[in-house]
Amino acid sequence: MPGLLSKERIIAPPRFNRWLVPPAALAIHLSIGMAYGLSVFWLPLSHAIGITTAAPADWKVSTLGWTFSLGIVFLGLSAAVFGRWVERAGPRTAGVVAACCWGGGFLVAAAGVHLHNIWLLYLGLGIIGGCGLGLGYISPVSTLIKWFPDRRGMATGMAIMGFGGGAMIGSPLANLLMNHFRTATSVGVQETFVTLGLIYFVAMLAGAFAYRLPPPGWQPAGWTPSQAGTMITARQVHVGQAWRTPQFWLLWTVLCMNVSAGIGVINMASPMLQEVFGGRLIGAAGALKDLTGPQKTEVATIGAGFAALLSLFNIGGRFCWATLSDYLGRQRTYFLFFALGTVLYALAPHAGRLGSVPLFVGIFCVILTMYGGGFATIPAYLADMFGTQHVGAIHGRLLTAWSTAGVLGPVLVNYIREYEIGRGVPAAGAYNTTMYILAGLLVIGFVANALVRPVSERVFMTDAQLAEERRLAHESGSRT
Repeated sequence: MPGLLSKERIIAPPRFNRWLVPPAALAIHLSIGMAYGLSVFWLPLSHAIGITTAAPADWKVSTLGWTFSLGIVFLGLSAAVFGRWVERAGPRTAGVVAACCWGGGFLVAAAGVHLHNIWLLYLGLGIIGGCGLGLGYISPVSTLIKWFPDRRGMATGMAIMGFGGGAMIGSPLANLLMNHFRTATSVGVQETFVTLGLIYFVAMLAGAFAYRLPPPGWQPAGWTPSQAGTMITARQVHVGQAWRTPQFWLLWTVLCMNVSAGIGVINMASPMLQEVFGGRLIGAAGALKDLTGPQKTEVATIGAGFAALLSLFNIGGRFCWATLSDYLGRQRTYFLFFALGTVLYALAPHAGRLGSVPLFVGIFCVILTMYGGGFATIPAYLADMFGTQHVGAIHGRLLTAWSTAGVLGPVLVNYIREYEIGRGVPAAGAYNTTMYILAGLLVIGFVANALVRPVSERVFMTDAQLAEERRLAHESGSRT
């Protein structure tokens, strides 16, 4: 088995088609992207004992929601801690371990449902599954960047697009399975967990075994590196040195501010639209609290559609913006994110006061493209700054910005809204201050991005150090 998973075994033969690698990455990212769809299980699990209605011993939805939070925390932690190991072990080994953690996490969670033990649920999908998320998320990064030095943004955008779209496949599939397995004594979640765990395990294994690495020194035919309009180094920075540079922490701030602003909106997208426009969404008068039960149901359906629409733009932005960054350069692309995003956040309250639903929806659709684009563009930005040798490990450490933003963004939106309502501001206007604060976060990101400069010559590895790193990473030879 070690030989089967070794990096030496997956060096691509001559004339290998590099376009076979992105589908392998997609297989893994589409699987772990179900992390965004786990909320589909919370309501059925809140009736796991009562079946048709919540029993006293049933879990609360708020209690179940901690599973997702744990998963995101351990995504960041595992990516940071094991990033260097992923670089040395190779994408196939990392992908197999990720498959065991993510697929196995569902099986442990199924045992938790069977035993009605919330800690097993946390352990399965939160801790073990979260480690699978982190390893699966970073496993294709350096591989794709090495295969596509001429299109770094596009390559990583294709893979990371899968993480954004995983829930669009997984959530309907989970609903279909729960309906299939539901009985008079079961809500069908336990059986669905087992089925999904096996499906994702097989899909991720297929992706892991489809990975191939380019031979050392490989370049696309006819391609020569270009420095035009970008800050791209041809040298390498060690991961242990990269995180000590100001450039790393500036890019950490760039990602954190971009994600904080976007994730705050995602977290409250549906209730925000409903509270800002109320009855105007269905051509009726009055605020949301004044509507009848059927009217509120109709408005809630529109709110859910708004959240789904934002997901589509999030996915599209991951590919489109990352691809565009290959032509604009990474720094200019983030300048666009922050400048345009600041203007759009500042305009959002005005769109609400005007009562223009299309303008309000359009503003946030564009914002969400830049949220997704920020995730997809950052690996290429890191490769430009620090080289490709340790880009997966550096990216893993940078993902702690995501963990931070996952707390900062929702807390800002939720608590400022509660504060505004507590001081008598109508629900329709309770988000105005929040939008201005989120615009302020983007200004901070703009400044951080503007301060990014090429790294100092002294931090690059010498030829001897690079040769040793490649020896440790088993990159000294190739297989045909």
